[in-house]
Amino acid sequence: MNRVGLDAVEPPMNADLPARPGEEFREDLRPLATAPARGAGHGNAAARRVLSADELASLTRLSDARSLGALALTVGVSAAAIAFGLAVWPSPWVLLAVLVVGVQQHGFFILAHEAAHYRLSTHRGLNDALGRLIGMTGGISMCTYRVIHRLHHNHLYGPQDPDTAIHGGYPRGTAYLWKKLAQDLAGWNAWKTFAYFFGAPAIRDESAAGSATTERSQRLLNDTSAALRHEARADRWWVAACQLALPLAALALGGWQGLAQYAVLWLLPLLTVLQPILRLRAICEHGAVTDLASPLTAARSNLTGRARSGRLADTLLNLAGRALLFPHHVNHHLEHHLYPAVPHYHLPRLHRLLAGKGALAGAEVRDLSETFARIFAPRAAAGAAR
Repeated sequence: MNRVGLDAVEPPMNADLPARPGEEFREDLRPLATAPARGAGHGNAAARRVLSADELASLTRLSDARSLGALALTVGVSAAAIAFGLAVWPSPWVLLAVLVVGVQQHGFFILAHEAAHYRLSTHRGLNDALGRLIGMTGGISMCTYRVIHRLHHNHLYGPQDPDTAIHGGYPRGTAYLWKKLAQDLAGWNAWKTFAYFFGAPAIRDESAAGSATTERSQRLLNDTSAALRHEARADRWWVAACQLALPLAALALGGWQGLAQYAVLWLLPLLTVLQPILRLRAICEHGAVTDLASPLTAARSNLTGRARSGRLADTLLNLAGRALLFPHHVNHHLEHHLYPAVPHYHLPRLHRLLAGKGALAGAEVRDLSETFARIFAPRAAAGAAR
């Protein structure tokens, strides 16, 4: 693929730590398989070339203040919901707190995703410390997720993409998706989520694994550095320790009632409310897409403001999606795959720039109502279930 002009204008992904082999989120410059040979909007590489060096530098510039502001907002809303739940304990109003906390836990997961991309802080050490702390409280290993998520970005919809089992094969039928979401809400599938974030696919050194290493594990990790695998193993122990310490702290501070409150106001939303949000958001991002040849059509951006259709109902659904499914601008998923070095708070501006230059013509940019119509459509011909 011709990269002339791209390396010269794009800053490194980490200002204080240049990407090393096996640690970088690589650029995906595949053109659309069905697109004409040239013209903005007719391929991923063309979509990247429309931005100037100054625009790229501005878009990839990190702001600690904005990242900490996003974190403070999520912490603040969560704390307020928990305080409300404690104030009305025990009563049915506690369920409202459970709902709000579950939605905010998704926001924490998105910020851990920012840290996995080295986008949460200008300082690598602080970035990883915050990302790991966020992950530990939610029972996930940010360092393990970094390894897995690299494979998703670097091999989107390829045989090494570990996320295809989650969002591939859609539409699978309305009944199928509703069944999965109901199981998620009941906590039935939570173990799969935490297995994924805790090391599935397996993260191990091939030299140490011996015959236990599967062929798939070797393929998945063949471009992952030993340093990232080491960080992932160590981080998982910290996550396990935190998950043991939190209930013990609740018991010590509040007795059996404190333990019950911790279980209801933090663990319950983590195992129930969060689960269908994670699944539905992932499917909205990649499910029932039009063409797997490029991120322009294999990833989707869902609008969270005024609907392109002009219908008030669609605009209201878009706004509901912003509140429940797409915190911290994560709805701009297509743009994120094009430019993984852009932090979440610059994604709306990136979207406007690309759209204004015609680079998103024919891309997967949709009102949420249109996305729902696609992913809840009658079953497609094939697709393995997760």
